[in-house]
Amino acid sequence: MHDTGTMGRDGQDDIRALVKVLRPGSASRRARAVVREVLQHVGLSGDDIDTAELIVAELAANAEKHARPPYELRVLSLDGIPAWCEIVDGDPDLHEISIILNLLRSVEEIGLPLLAENGRGLLLAHRLSHGHCQTYPVVTLTTATPGKAVAFALPNLLRQPPDLPTPPRPSLWPRRTPAPVIGTSTTPSSMTAAS
Repeated sequence: MHDTGTMGRDGQDDIRALVKVLRPGSASRRARAVVREVLQHVGLSGDDIDTAELIVAELAANAEKHARPPYELRVLSLDGIPAWCEIVDGDPDLHEISIILNLLRSVEEIGLPLLAENGRGLLLAHRLSHGHCQTYPVVTLTTATPGKAVAFALPNLLRQPPDLPTPPRPSLWPRRTPAPVIGTSTTPSSMTAAS
């Protein structure tokens, strides 16, 4: 198991991370299940969970289709409230995703035809997260190699965007040699990594 530990800003906030390995062929299904469990655990239901599941499934499918393993799901919680969700892959190239996200930020209305081939999942993530979607470089926890995260704000009971470092930087993640991932976490609040 990986325990990502507690990270804080000026010692005031407790930021915890739940990290799950996503296996090729089932990444979307697993990501949806984990996000559903985490959000149900904090009292969200209905449309909020459905929206988060749709976003994470699209991003996980994109990672499987366009990037290489390892695939990881990371849910960052601020003071016990899930706030930010990342789909991480082993491809450190941010170029194409950055272009699409910048285009989405600069255009009021953009249709699916323009993004029919590439970017439909990012369009959905951008719209459904009300523009709180971004990409940045990370280090994978399973292999300690460079990768990228595509992340979005999770819905919360306060109906406010998360107050996390923007964007969460790889420097927040512990530097260590990867250990074998053993067992499964049964409680989202434990915020540990497992396969």
